[in-house]
Amino acid sequence: MIEVNALSKTFADVTAVSDLTFRVGPGEILGFLGPNGAGKSTTMRIIAGFIAPSAGSAAVCGHDVMREPLAARRALGYLPEGAPAWPEMTPRSFLRFIADVRGLDGERRERRLADTIGRLGLEPVLDRTIETLSKGFRRRVGLAQAILHDPPVLVLDEPTDGLDPNQKH
Repeated sequence: MIEVNALSKTFADVTAVSDLTFRVGPGEILGFLGPNGAGKSTTMRIIAGFIAPSAGSAAVCGHDVMREPLAARRALGYLPEGAPAWPEMTPRSFLRFIADVRGLDGERRERRLADTIGRLGLEPVLDRTIETLSKGFRRRVGLAQAILHDPPVLVLDEPTDGLDPNQKH
């Protein structure tokens, strides 16, 4: 599902990731643990295709993230830390926009929207602007956009940040 081979990333004179190799198979869960600055988010950004590696490669479902970026991104749901969302939009309009971007239409679109909204308990805030939501609800909206297209691979950076214990469960 994810294959990383000899991955490295440097920023000027700082090495964020050095010669990292791993594989994640179907049904497996991989968690990155380490101190701030250890390269966890940088690795996830490379896998998601947001930044290019300095060396090595990363692939999602067999698609190299640099050579086949669109195919890799179609197979991936990504929730970055501090996931951006347009603050003036409502969760309903934001998720409909994401459905359009992801190419969801017809019955599948409506089914995925209803399922995702229901799973994440977003009904009470669907028509409020995102900027007025609590940090926990904003995080849930971010997670909703990551899973809306039902991707085979999820990359979640600090997925429970800002959630209370009930929301984490």
